[in-house]
Amino acid sequence: MEATRLNKFISDSGICSRREADKLIEQGRVTVNGKQPEVGAKVTARDKVRVDGNLIEADTIEPVYLLLNKPPGIETTTDRSQRDNIISFVNYPERIFPVGRLDKDSEGLIILTNNGDIVNKILRAGNNHEKEYIVTVDKPINQSFVERMSNGVSILGVNTRKCFVEQLGPNKFRIILTQGMNRQIRRMTETLGYEVQTLQRIRIMHLSINKIPLGQWREMTETEIAEMMRLVESSAKTETGATAKKAAGSREGSAPVKSNKPKPRGGTSFSGKPSRPGSTPKSGGKPASSKRDIPKSSSSNRGSRGASKGNTGGRSGGRSGGSKRR
Repeated sequence: MEATRLNKFISDSGICSRREADKLIEQGRVTVNGKQPEVGAKVTARDKVRVDGNLIEADTIEPVYLLLNKPPGIETTTDRSQRDNIISFVNYPERIFPVGRLDKDSEGLIILTNNGDIVNKILRAGNNHEKEYIVTVDKPINQSFVERMSNGVSILGVNTRKCFVEQLGPNKFRIILTQGMNRQIRRMTETLGYEVQTLQRIRIMHLSINKIPLGQWREMTETEIAEMMRLVESSAKTETGATAKKAAGSREGSAPVKSNKPKPRGGTSFSGKPSRPGSTPKSGGKPASSKRDIPKSSSSNRGSRGASKGNTGGRSGGRSGGSKRR
């Protein structure tokens, strides 16, 4: 009988991510056959795994994938004891957790799921998965600002990756990142002498926030899920995996993996073919559709790279965000 790592077994049950599962194990909240295991332990289907005394069975959990338009004021945490946590806000009937974070003061698209196996594949910076934002700052920007932001800014002791930046207005710009450093955009703008006033994430990979009202969520369509699985299929889940994969390709003399960086095509371009509209999941809540809602760019302010068009549609739910924008 094949054994699997305990943190993966717990994550597959929909309780939390693998990293959070390791914390639960360290805290002594997990037992295997009545005994406390060590981090890194392996289990089989015959083992009785309990978290806080509750028996879990990963194989019985149906995967859930939600898209939420998070309003400002909501904390991206699974800690229900923390006020305004995202899990209580969504109030989904099954256990889910967010993929990555979005600052409390920020708003926009965030994925919630019970599939812990996919989390690191999406979040690993080495996998080059795009995240797109619309940002306003406290004073006018210029071409020098755009060039400095796009060429990388020194924060947290490292230089950020080169990225797409496009001016949309006197104080507004669009930026596409393939990194996920803590408060990255806010730190980048602060380094250049600006302060973020509003920050909205409008896209993750091919997934768009279009027509999802602020504070509402919807289920991902089958087409969106299939495309997400395709995009992360070859993604390394850890830094070690990415390094090993790169080394193996070098030894075999294989061609390098194609970069997922967007290519220029005039002023605005996109890095991949847009998905066709997907099938609609179970009905309920407010409808969502697929039209993109990205502000038109000025012809005099062009970015160096482009963005993928999103595909949306499906069931929406949740509740309106009661928090005021900050």
